[in-house]
Amino acid sequence: MASRTVAKDIITLRGSAAIVSEFFGYAANSILYNRGVYPEESFAKVKKYGLPMLLTQDEGVKSFITNLTAQLSEWLEAGKLQRVVMVIMSKATKAVLERWNFSIETDSDVVEKGVSREKSDREIMREIQAIMRQIASSITYLPCLDEPCVFDVLAYTDTDVPVPFTWIESDPKLIANPQMVKLHSFDTKIHKVDTLVSYKNDEWDEQ
Repeated sequence: MASRTVAKDIITLRGSAAIVSEFFGYAANSILYNRGVYPEESFAKVKKYGLPMLLTQDEGVKSFITNLTAQLSEWLEAGKLQRVVMVIMSKATKAVLERWNFSIETDSDVVEKGVSREKSDREIMREIQAIMRQIASSITYLPCLDEPCVFDVLAYTDTDVPVPFTWIESDPKLIANPQMVKLHSFDTKIHKVDTLVSYKNDEWDEQ
């Protein structure tokens, strides 16, 4: 008689931190590409999450994102990271045009007691796929960025976390009276990530 073994995927704190920090790296690349912050030809296509993804080939940006994800992974594993915000600003005026907000909820029992959780890798990938598809289609629901732009990343951590020497204290770079679009979320059962993009809407300013 044939039998089938069904394996559940065990998610550890370190494994969850790796999944979430890697997600931020790919999401940042996708935002920079799809919002036209860097030229299309400076990205190379790879396959990730069962989707075609674009990764920057600009050495400065690659180094920034690599260092960013390493630091985020450290904070995630310590249960100290509350939110990551990618800010897109006008290069000329530094006015904030978009804030891509990733809020993080951490299972405190996992951090404090070292327990693990169960969730299939396939299910997590499907949830991440949905977010990546929304980022890729952002041109359909966000205003066109018709001027040269730059970006910055803000990290909100617990107050007892020392500021790494490569980071500086920052203002929140808010947008006055923003329009907001809530995107999908994903959950490793240890870290839950909710995604929201807020943007400056000049049409509302003119009314």
